[in-house]
Amino acid sequence: MKRRERTKHLIELGGLVTKSGLVELANDDRAALYGGFLELAFTLQSETREQTLTLWRRRGSPALKNEKPDRIDSQK
Repeated sequence: MKRRERTKHLIELGGLVTKSGLVELANDDRAALYGGFLELAFTLQSETREQTLTLWRRRGSPALKNEKPDRIDSQK
């Protein structure tokens, strides 16, 4: 990947982190955010990978179209 393409890709990924509300919810604690990402990666290494990705896509796709995430009431 060329440098400019990589930079654009990283900026877009950072935008997703911000859009999700994680920065505010974690009080911009980068260690906590990174730990959460590691947990996501661990989850995707399990036998339920495809089901998990399907669930995340079902939640993420409409949120991306609306430019705002759905609030998850069960995780207040």
